[in-house]
Amino acid sequence: EVQLMESGGASVQAGGSLRLSCLASGYTRSTAWFRQAPGKEREGVAQVNIGGADTYYADSVKGRFTISLNDAENTVYLQMNSLKPEDTAMYYCAAAPYVRRRNRLHANEYKYWGQGTQVTVSS
Repeated sequence: EVQLMESGGASVQAGGSLRLSCLASGYTRSTAWFRQAPGKEREGVAQVNIGGADTYYADSVKGRFTISLNDAENTVYLQMNSLKPEDTAMYYCAAAPYVRRRNRLHANEYKYWGQGTQVTVSS
């Protein structure tokens, strides 16, 4: 059983930046960030495979968000720049031993989930 703990959520103004962190209690091959706004479905945002070079992003965040990882510290980061009010959501870290490439941002692929960290962007 792998436990995930997110941190870094905050309230910021539009155009600002935040960095979210996800600390894992053990080894995971694939890690992703999801978000869910009130009344909306959970949305995959970014995903990274072990090693850090293989990443994938949702179109809505491409060019603004960057996912990275520190293998030695079992930590995955989500650097969020040029934040918009529509980025407001609870952000969740998720991990799995294996994720099919065509489903890299599908919630059903992920076995382990954190409790979430809130990001609020005001206009």
